[in-house]
Amino acid sequence: LTHHRTDWIPSFIVSSRNGLLVSRLPSELFPGVSTRKKTLVIGILGGIGSGKSAVSRGLSNHFKTILIDADRVGHDVLGFRTVKDSLRQEFGDTVFDGAEICRKSLAQKVFGSELHHKQSLIKLEKIVHPEIRRQVEQQLAKIPDDREVVVLDAAVMLEAGWNDLCDTIVFVDTPFETRLKRVNENRGWTADELKRRESSQVSLDEKRAVSEFVVDNSGSLENAVEQLAAFIDQRIS
Repeated sequence: LTHHRTDWIPSFIVSSRNGLLVSRLPSELFPGVSTRKKTLVIGILGGIGSGKSAVSRGLSNHFKTILIDADRVGHDVLGFRTVKDSLRQEFGDTVFDGAEICRKSLAQKVFGSELHHKQSLIKLEKIVHPEIRRQVEQQLAKIPDDREVVVLDAAVMLEAGWNDLCDTIVFVDTPFETRLKRVNENRGWTADELKRRESSQVSLDEKRAVSEFVVDNSGSLENAVEQLAAFIDQRIS
């Protein structure tokens, strides 16, 4: 898997809890981790296949930027001995291929609409989410003072509550047809599969509502990056 893909197992960790309250909050209510005035920590949200990772990477042409990919962190966390021991204790050997976790088998345990899927998902979240957060916090603590922007890219940002690590939240708005084409080409998903996966996550409307700024990614990537760069200019000026 490449570093920018979000189809590793923690991307299958989706909220199975009903009644999630997501309200629009001013960015100053997000305390953030960094107290450095020149560093803005941005949490970036979007639907599956929205291109938020590509937009984030494009910021390097405008600012001294560091991208923290929580999906990549989660991929690494699944290799930690303590995490593997906890998963083996919780799910048994059926989610392992030898000494390593079989992500496909684990996904089958936690991804679905049945009650046992939701129960397994909650168990998985309790094991991996705290460790992912610790790793992200450690990365944030090590950000050099000269960095202007840190982008936290996490597929389950709101589900896991990691938005409190950010100074502001941005939503990348991309048409469904565009996103479907990407996931069909990259992952072989049908429209029904994309809708099924997104139906288990925090809705796009809720993600927009909690965001301070919305990037229109219906055009070129360059245009989307320019929009986000202009917003950041205003925030750090």
